[in-house]
Amino acid sequence: MLEEEINIYDMSYDFITDNIRVGDLNNKLFCTFTNLDSLDRLLEDITSKYTIMYNKMFVLEIIGKDEYVVTYNVDQGNINSIPDNTILVHRKKESNTLYTINALNELIKKLNNGVVDTSYQVDWQHYKNCILLTQHNDLNQLNTKIYKIIDL
Repeated sequence: MLEEEINIYDMSYDFITDNIRVGDLNNKLFCTFTNLDSLDRLLEDITSKYTIMYNKMFVLEIIGKDEYVVTYNVDQGNINSIPDNTILVHRKKESNTLYTINALNELIKKLNNGVVDTSYQVDWQHYKNCILLTQHNDLNQLNTKIYKIIDL
């Protein structure tokens, strides 16, 4: 089933907010968007409100933009709400690719002559170090680089 996506942030990406149940958030990867001026305040807010699994947070710079994303896993036991400007993403470890399900479906359609086929094999090395999102129902690839890794 496709995730519903709506725009909840000024950057106009289509964010996932499809009646997420807090109980379903165990070991999910959160991705919170911010700018450099708000980064330190965001990091303090996240670490004060949530128990971060694996004691690591990754801050990625979106190349060519004044945008940053913080990725982290939150312990399900202390989630009452999801932070503003946050999406749930999946990650392909071998290529450091973050993606939403809608973006994956759009990518497969693009690569497979317009057909969404769940058995289609994506070559993730073509999408190394990026975030795949949908923006106005179109696939958007945001290239990233590590800005800093935070050990808690």
